[in-house]
This record gives sequence, structure tokens and C-alpha cells, in this order.
Amino acid sequence: MNTSDIASVLAGYGSCVVAASGGVDSLLLSVLAHRALGAGAVIAHAASPAVPAGDTARLDETARLEGFTVQRVDAGEMRDPRYLENPVDRCYHCKTALYRTLSALARETGAAEVASGTNLDDLSDYRPGLLAAKDFGVRHPFVEAGLAKADIRAMARALGLFFAEAPASPCLGSRIHTGTPITRERLAAVAFAEDALRDRLGLDLVRCRIHGDTARIEVDPSLLASDAGRRGEIEAAVAELGRQFREHFPDIATIGLDPRGYARGRAFHTTL
Repeated sequence: MNTSDIASVLAGYGSCVVAASGGVDSLLLSVLAHRALGAGAVIAHAASPAVPAGDTARLDETARLEGFTVQRVDAGEMRDPRYLENPVDRCYHCKTALYRTLSALARETGAAEVASGTNLDDLSDYRPGLLAAKDFGVRHPFVEAGLAKADIRAMARALGLFFAEAPASPCLGSRIHTGTPITRERLAAVAFAEDALRDRLGLDLVRCRIHGDTARIEVDPSLLASDAGRRGEIEAAVAELGRQFREHFPDIATIGLDPRGYARGRAFHTTL
């Protein structure tokens, strides 16, 4: 699969609104859609407390380099009690709000389709947001072109795009344990902790999981197993975070380092 193949898929749409979260998949889709469709590609980004600031910054930098405009929208998920309750299908409610907003934007701008950065690997995972996409007829050009995550990174690398190696960055809501309500304060605490540890320690992989009034920091397990000095540095940084949390986020009673290290999806539970 080369860029001309995916360009053909996009050209077949005629025009589209791209749901650009700021992750690698949606960034590449934004670039390719803009190059293939020009003004026919509307790049839309949902401004939300659940979106990592680094993702927004990457999208803004991509827009500057590629010469497109990012249209910010408010999908309104923070006003939806079903989303805020943080049920198992939280993503369905979030994506429903997003795709309803982007479908309205498509009608407003005359775009023929709404497109997401979903790839083949996503289809094998539990992703309630895909049901919302189906409800709104959202197109998945990478799936239609037969592209998996590795293909997308390889294409971004081949095009020399600066974000090709950016680490995975799911929404901050995914750090809140299923059943623990989502609040602006908890999302802000997650962002504060992860940004602080990246800045202080240069970590690429860090997650702050919140369960009730407890926060747990997850980092690359290899850092905890192979280098006692590095582990001590991380533990000291987490202890300092605890002091800062008591000042800024008093609803979180305890914060500590998870000795197991990072594991994907640890905050998600299919039963409560």
C-alpha cells in the first residue's frame, strides 16, 4: 500500500470532515486528506478536558507545516451524564457526541463524509466508539485501504512526518477506572501527573490511573526491573507528585507508583 492508494480512497469521497484527535493515525489521515482533497478536507479537532495537550500541540504543528486550518469543535461529552458516569461503554457516548457534532459540521460545510483514523488493528479490540461510528455512517479510509497500525507508522516514516514515532496517546478518560465518575478535576490530575513526569524524567510511557480517591502511576516495567537508580528517581518524583496533589487535587487521597509497571487497559473493566 502506498500513498497513491490511500489518496484514491480519499478522492472517492470527494470531500470529508476528518476527526483529528492528534494521535498518529488521525494526524496522518489529516495530512493525506489535505494533500488529496485540498479545501475539500475539513480537519476538525474536539476541544475537551479529556484530550492530552500534547496531542493538540502535535495537530497544530502538523497544520502549520502542511498549511491547513484546524477547526475546533465542542462535542459536549462533558455535559452528558451517561459519559460522566464512566460505564463500560463510555467511548460509545463520547464518540456519539463527537460524530453528531462532526456530522453537523459536514452538513454545514458541504462535506460528503466524516472520516476517522480507525485502522485494521482497532477492529479486533473492544471499541464501543466503532458502534457510534456505524450509527453516523462514519468512513474509515485506513480500513478501506487495508492498513494496520504498523502500516500507518511506516507510511508516516516514509513521508518524513515528524510525528511518525509519537507514542500512543489515548484520551485521558481512559485513565479513569470504569465506574469512577469522570470529572474535570480527575482529568486535570491525570494530565498534571503525566506531564510532570515526562518533563522531569523524560518518560515516553507513563500513565496515571485513578480509581476512586487513589492514583497509581504506571511506567515502562523495564525501568523498574533493571535499574535501581532509575527506579529510585521515579519513586522520588512520584512522592513529590503526592505533595503537589495534596495542594491541587485534594479529592485524591493517595498516589503511588504501581510496582507492576504499565499494562494496557488496566483502568477498563467489563464488570463492576
